[in-house]
Amino acid sequence: MSVRELVVLGTSSAVPTRRRNHNGYFLRWDRHGLLFDPGEGTQRQMRLAGLAATDITRICLTHFHGDHSLGLPGTIQRIARDRVPHTVRVSYPAQDEEYWRRLRHATPFRDTDVIQPQPVGGLGACLLGEDDLTLTALPLRHSVTAYGYRLAEPDGWRMDPAKLAAHGVHGPLVGRLQREGAVTNGDGLRVELAQCAHPRRGQVFAFVMDTAECEGALELARGADMLVIESTYLDSEEALATSYGHLTARQAGRIAARAGVRTLVLTHISERYEQGEDPRFTAEARSEFDGNIVLAQDLDRIPVPARDS
Repeated sequence: MSVRELVVLGTSSAVPTRRRNHNGYFLRWDRHGLLFDPGEGTQRQMRLAGLAATDITRICLTHFHGDHSLGLPGTIQRIARDRVPHTVRVSYPAQDEEYWRRLRHATPFRDTDVIQPQPVGGLGACLLGEDDLTLTALPLRHSVTAYGYRLAEPDGWRMDPAKLAAHGVHGPLVGRLQREGAVTNGDGLRVELAQCAHPRRGQVFAFVMDTAECEGALELARGADMLVIESTYLDSEEALATSYGHLTARQAGRIAARAGVRTLVLTHISERYEQGEDPRFTAEARSEFDGNIVLAQDLDRIPVPARDS
């Protein structure tokens, strides 16, 4: 059975706290396992979450600030140590190739040839496709080069049992109709897929870390079933957010509302805030966004919302 869920490994910003590790987010998407922004402590958090190095099929770095990337050397070395047999693509800003090389070979170890760099760059969309999904990277607006990511499955069809029966399509013909788009039924009549099915929009996941409000963040989030987005500050620190190129919870909610997001996951919380202030993040995001809001906590497992019926 396919599983689509976000496993939260860390939710702090620049400084980890007792209850919030540095960043780390693992998206399980059917046969894919995407690790986003592995900060310090990612290996340990993965163990606590029951994840193995073999679960990782792709690593996506939004930028090279340490809280988003200092877990990369240990993660790569764990992939090598555990002899992961499949290719692991690693996406990161091409402009900062120097930092990728430093982290890739930060210390001596018995290396592996499964790591495949896939840098992203430019102002337009960078497509990093798999055979059953599309991964898009777009630039964000931060103090250093930063990109966000959007994962989307292709649109498909939902079969209608009543229409299949009415058109005389049964048994193995149903599978052929899905694969080939048309079949000939037992009466010799040609039946098209559109006659027996309804269009089904593919699911979308968006990941937006360190950024101020910008068009790139909005485009990545547009129509997403789940948006994971930084919300470093509360309204009381909006001036700091502007100064450092970050978002407040309210601004994150505004992006989600404008983009038509279904589930909003807030994370990347400044260490200045104590646990008792957690409700303020959801409340301030709620002032802009009336959909489902989750304030992420370390080791949360958040299912990607089921498709609209």
